[in-house]
Amino acid sequence: MDIYEDERTVSRADLAAWLRQVANQLETGQIFYGAAGTLAVADQVHCELEIEQEGKDEYSVEIEFSWTNPKATPAPEAAAEKSEDKPAKAEDKPVEEDAEAETEESAAAA
Repeated sequence: MDIYEDERTVSRADLAAWLRQVANQLETGQIFYGAAGTLAVADQVHCELEIEQEGKDEYSVEIEFSWTNPKATPAPEAAAEKSEDKPAKAEDKPVEEDAEAETEESAAAA
């Protein structure tokens, strides 16, 4: 679900100024967008930088930040308690055990 998108052509100086503005907002913990939108930024953020040559003379740089809202994520101990309360199911077996069982079944069938 897209919250906001903006696309335009700007000068290199204007782009640098905009990136500084975004950096300053990240430092405060809130990104401002559109007329009155704000987005809280978590303390830990996953970052990606992608640089591509899309043609002989065309390049692109993509910078992506992503994070999980800490308020929406259960505490690690709460998640562990929930998983301990559930009875074990066959599909909960580790993948390695399933692979070994399939290999043994294949060998027995041969």
